Amino acid sequence: MMNYIWGGMMIFSFISAIFTGNMQPLSDAVMNSALDAINLIIRLTGMMCLWSGIMRIAEKSGLTVYISRCLGFLFSRLYKNVDKNSKTAEAMSMNITANLLGLGNAATPLGLEAMRRMQEENGDKTRATDDMIVFVVMNSSAMRLIPTTVAALRTQAGSASPMEIMPATWVSTGLSLLAGIFAAKTISAIMSQKSSGIIKLKRGVKV
Repeated sequence: MMNYIWGGMMIFSFISAIFTGNMQPLSDAVMNSALDAINLIIRLTGMMCLWSGIMRIAEKSGLTVYISRCLGFLFSRLYKNVDKNSKTAEAMSMNITANLLGLGNAATPLGLEAMRRMQEENGDKTRATDDMIVFVVMNSSAMRLIPTTVAALRTQAGSASPMEIMPATWVSTGLSLLAGIFAAKTISAIMSQKSSGIIKLKRGVKV
C-alpha cells in the first residue's frame, strides 16, 4: 500500500510541476532531499552501531539484568508471557530506559532486538502477540522523562531554554502512554472474549 501512496505522490508532484512551470524547483528539491537522506542514513547508522555496542556491553556486564529486575513490577503487570529474567525482558527494559531518557535513535535498535526475541517465542508467526502489541504501543506513545533529542533540536534552533518543555513533555507523553495501554488491553480483552465465544459455538455445533 505504501508503494502505491508514494508512487502516487511522486506522479502527482511531477504532473503538477509541469503544469505550473516549477520543474526547476522540483529538480532542486529532489537533489537536496537525496543528499539529506544520505546524511540521515549515515547519522542513524552511526547511532545504531554505537547503541547496539552499548547494549552488548550492558548485557555482558549484567546491567541489563539489573535494569530488568528494577522494571520487574512493570513487566509482571503489562507483559503476561514475558519472563522478567529472560533475554527478551533485558532488551525490552533497555529500550524503555532509552525512551525515557529521550534517546529515540538509541531505542530503535533495542526495540527491534526485543521484537525479534518475542517473535522467536511467538507460537503463531503470522500474528503479533498481546505483549508485542503493548510493547509497540508503549514505544509509539514516546514516553519521556528527559526529552534529549527535542532539547538538542531546540538548542540548534537557538532556544535559550531548551529544557523548559520538560513538564509539558511529562504530561503529554504520560497521558498518551496511559491511553495507549488502556486501548490495547481493552481491545485485547474484547477479542479474547469473542474468540472464546466462537470456540464454544463450534464445540456446540459438533456436539
